[in-house]
Amino acid sequence: MQWTDQAIILGVKRHGETSVIAEVMTQARGRHLGLVRGGRSRKMQPVLQPGNEVEVTWRARLDEHLGEFRIEPVALRAARLMETATAVYGVQAMAALLRLLPERDPHPHLYDALAVILENLHDPSDAGELVLRFEIAVLDDLGFGLDLSRCAATGAEEDLAFVSPKSGRAVSRVAGEPYRDRLFFLPAFLRGPGRAADAASLAEAFRMTDFFLHRHVYEPRGLAVSPARDGFVQAALKALTALPKPDPAAPVAKENEPLG
Repeated sequence: MQWTDQAIILGVKRHGETSVIAEVMTQARGRHLGLVRGGRSRKMQPVLQPGNEVEVTWRARLDEHLGEFRIEPVALRAARLMETATAVYGVQAMAALLRLLPERDPHPHLYDALAVILENLHDPSDAGELVLRFEIAVLDDLGFGLDLSRCAATGAEEDLAFVSPKSGRAVSRVAGEPYRDRLFFLPAFLRGPGRAADAASLAEAFRMTDFFLHRHVYEPRGLAVSPARDGFVQAALKALTALPKPDPAAPVAKENEPLG
């Protein structure tokens, strides 16, 4: 059996004297493992770094076998991903999330999202929100998606302010106010387009996804959270806190008002 696909390197594990077992996220076949003969050579080591985009050809006698990879580089972005803490931790954190999915289970939209995020992880101002949305997407694919589109109590789509820890659904301000101490706050940047995350709203959002990941995935499976997630969250919050504050005296354009 044989197939060829686009893939992103998630990690490698030594195998024998000269080979490695590579773990990749493929575009059409999900997370996949394969043996790379000579993977520890000087030629292949730079290629087999997490975050790099490659073309993989997989061969095996039977579909259930581990099989072998032949790997060709496409976009070697690993060196740039080593330049910031958000990128270093972000690659590892997203790889850990993808390992929660069944091996060889196709998730093409997660592959596409991963490719886009890896191109922007070097920008700390965007990295936190991108990885947070990736966590929400993985929760959805695991069958525990959050419904932030309408109020769980009233069905209203406006003035959504909270998220229920029981149902993972949004709650409007009016319906949720009496129970606010038992609910998560719904960060503004998750309510609609055009709203950027700040440090406080991002911290609240990660607290919320951490709760649902623990309850639905980590605790039932007896798994521990990847240390890379905590490292990434701290780096992302630090980066947002360090951004210059907007000048309150500067003119602000109203919605739909042309600039200039």
